[in-house]
Amino acid sequence: MFGASVEDNGTVEHIDQLLSAAKSAGITVAISPHYYYPSDQDWQFAGPLERFMHSVGMFARTHPLQLEGFDGSGADYLERYKNRILDGKTVVASPHKIVGPQSNDLVLQLRKRGVTQVLLAGMAANLCTESHLRELIEQGFEVVVIRDATAGARLPEGDGYLAALINFRFLASAIWTTDQAVAELAQAT
Repeated sequence: MFGASVEDNGTVEHIDQLLSAAKSAGITVAISPHYYYPSDQDWQFAGPLERFMHSVGMFARTHPLQLEGFDGSGADYLERYKNRILDGKTVVASPHKIVGPQSNDLVLQLRKRGVTQVLLAGMAANLCTESHLRELIEQGFEVVVIRDATAGARLPEGDGYLAALINFRFLASAIWTTDQAVAELAQAT
């Protein structure tokens, strides 16, 4: 569903470049992870994507307070990102369960650090990325979406990435490429 868009956009590489540039600039880096715990399997209803994610163990963790089985699981970070995420400085918010940060502490974490501007990237443009954008702007943040550091599902009904880009144009403070973001971050140092 997302694979072709991830490859076409160079999403994995672009997120890697953003992480490096943000760390070099010394700005707050925050991750809003998506985790499911065994107790989440008891939900009485779910949308099609949720059912799929539960059925394949995507983002599955064994327990909220234990990391046993985390490495290499569907919830684990890509290996190439780990040195920046697990450096003791990156904010790893409590998990979101569906697509947005409404159920986690991302906004609190950003506010407590005095963050007012957000560079937003993520694998699922038309789901998690757009939902995070909507909530963050409603919470008063200035949000720039990094258009080639995200991707979207391609379905018979249409291209989720293109649909998200349209919405980003209406909602985000700006839409940048990774190259633009890296250049801006380099000036911030």
